[in-house]
Parts: sequence; C-alpha cells; structure tokens
Amino acid sequence: QMWQVGKRQASRAFSLYANIDILRPYFDVEPVQVRARLLESMIPVKMINFPQKIAGELYGPLMLVFTLVAILLHGMKTSDTIIREGTLMGTAIGTCFGYWLGVSSFMYFLAYLCNAQITMVQMLSLLGYGLFGHCITLFVTYNIHFHSLFYIFWLVVGGLSTLRMVAVLVSRTVGHTQRLILCGTLAALHMLFLLYLHFAYHKVVEGILDTLDGPNMPPFQRVARDIPVVSNAVLNTTAKAIALTL
Repeated sequence: QMWQVGKRQASRAFSLYANIDILRPYFDVEPVQVRARLLESMIPVKMINFPQKIAGELYGPLMLVFTLVAILLHGMKTSDTIIREGTLMGTAIGTCFGYWLGVSSFMYFLAYLCNAQITMVQMLSLLGYGLFGHCITLFVTYNIHFHSLFYIFWLVVGGLSTLRMVAVLVSRTVGHTQRLILCGTLAALHMLFLLYLHFAYHKVVEGILDTLDGPNMPPFQRVARDIPVVSNAVLNTTAKAIALTL
C-alpha cells in the first residue's frame, strides 16, 4: 500500500511538472527582446504584402496586463473616489484580464472566419503588446488631469499601437472585405476600451461599491472623543475623600 501511494504521488508530481513544462517556451524570453518588442508595438509596419512576424510569447503581454492593473489602482487612489471597505484589486484584474482574454478569443474566432493566418497564442501576444500604448496614455493622464492632453495621447499613442496591430492583421488576411471586418473590429474595440478606462471605469466601480456596500458614506476621519462635563461638587467631594485617606 505504501508503494502504491508513493507511486501515485510521484505520477501526480510528474504530470504537474509536465504541464508546467508545456508553458515554459511561451515565457522563455530575454528582457532585451521584451524591450525591443515594446518599442516595435508603437511602430506600424509598412510592408503588408507578406505576413509579418508575431512573437509567440506571453511574458511581455502578461506583464503589461499586470502593469495596466496597477495603473488603474493608482488612478483610483489619485482621484476623488471614496474607497470604503474591500479592495479594488479584483475589479481591476477582472477588467484587464477579461478584455485581454475575451477580445483575443473573439478576434481569433473572427480571424478564423476571415481565413487570417494567425494562432491563438499570436493573437494573445499581439493584443497584449498593444496594451503598451494604453499603459502610457493612462499613466500620464491619471497624473496630469487635462482632457485635451488625453485626447492627444489617445489619438497619437493609442492610435500608433492600434495601427501596428491592424497592419499585422492586414498582412495576414486575404481579401478586402475580410480585412475591413477584422481590422475595423479590432481598432474599434481597442480604442473604445481606452476611452472606457479613462472616463467610465471609475464610475462603474463606484456603482459596484454602492451596490455592495450601500449608499455613499463620508470618508473616515479621526476626531477627538467627547469628554463628559464633571460638576464642581463631584470634584470637591473626590478631593476631600483623598485628603481624609491620606
């Protein structure tokens, strides 16, 4: 029986290691390569006559999603939002990962219908690196509160990252109608998501907090305790009792 139990535990540990080893190639990347791909994500490609290369790794996109989560939390703290009990970590993680995984799956399905030459891992990598422009725009505009500055960054920085993804998809898709459907959908979703994070995300989170915790409560303030007023007669009686005791 001991031999059978040990054998089962060893087989479970080996299967777990094998499953982790399957994911290892997708995260085996050098920091220099990640930096180069971050810069490339802001430079639209010009050659669309042949399929452009897409990095098949998930380390950079995953770190960008976590960076976007941290920027959203920073924006909530620097704004006038009243944070009550609980944490906003779950909401930010759900929003960022939901967009990354959900839109990647939807675009992969749409690419399959349009006969685009792209895999699911490549779509995750392409959309993940496309969030680099969102991180730059939100980090700057959360600290410098000017709507005109946001629109400039939205058009320039967000537009460059979107054009990069659109150009790559155009190079991997055959047919004008298929290119228009696929690239138009991706560009609309990517740019509207940045608008949502800047304008509507805080209001949605406040609405969720109001639903869970009740109406808005004033922020907690530390005030001095009220000391009850003691009459002079009580003080005189106490002083006489202490004198008699001594």
